[in-house]
Amino acid sequence: MVEQRFENRRTKPYARAREDSENSEIVDISEQGSWEDRYAFKEDHKERRSSSDSLEVESYDLSVFPEDEELIITTVQLLKSPKFRYRISFGPYSMDVHEDIMIKYRMIKGAVFTKLELEEIITADERQRGYGEALKYLSRKPRTSFEIACRLKEKGWGEETIAEVIERLIQERWIDDAAYAQEWAAQRVRSRGKGKAWIRHELRQKGISKPLIEEALGQVSEEAEYDSAMQLAQRKWRTTSGETVDKKRKVGAFLMRRGFSGGLVSKVVRELAQQDGMEYEEEWEEL
Repeated sequence: MVEQRFENRRTKPYARAREDSENSEIVDISEQGSWEDRYAFKEDHKERRSSSDSLEVESYDLSVFPEDEELIITTVQLLKSPKFRYRISFGPYSMDVHEDIMIKYRMIKGAVFTKLELEEIITADERQRGYGEALKYLSRKPRTSFEIACRLKEKGWGEETIAEVIERLIQERWIDDAAYAQEWAAQRVRSRGKGKAWIRHELRQKGISKPLIEEALGQVSEEAEYDSAMQLAQRKWRTTSGETVDKKRKVGAFLMRRGFSGGLVSKVVRELAQQDGMEYEEEWEEL
């Protein structure tokens, strides 16, 4: 309701306010003229702002706000800490919001709101903070939607907010479980020497759905998995002592533990035994 009302009412922000904030805890930017040039500054730094937004922000209780009165903004102040937070005052009452929310709802001096509208704005602000927390987590390395949800839940966000944040991240292509699974599978086979069984288990732990896991594993070629298993087996064979029969058993068990299938293990061990000058008559038993 209130989002639709203010959807197109953008304002131009004020570039000097952040510089002023270095010298004081809050900066008053209530006057209309203070918003000049700030919108362009906001767009240029949108990703950085979202990533650095902190969850450690006080949640304001609107219960003290009057129910049936028009609430007129008297001051708008930029807080020095946390970053990108503003204190919006309605006479004796006040609330803090993220810069994106302040601009989206045109919360400038003289603007009038109802308590119901402010409650909706607080909800929007919570979603924005959850989104910032998710981006901060994603900045370290790619994550799955399940991992993001777990992170937000650990930080205290509610289920509804988490669902909305995940949906936004998917729409903006910050997270893509299908692409993640495909890249993970290819990388683990190519660089980590893991078989498909191992990779399947890892992706399950990361909350990837079964169809996406199977799709990702289906894109790993038999040749790539064979090459990975053979490279591992050759190194293990060279460092394993004992008779050839003992080497076969130890190397085979090693490959099985790495998640390679019994059929592939049998093929690799047979070839190594033949290279070692021994006829390999038995197939490797699948464990």
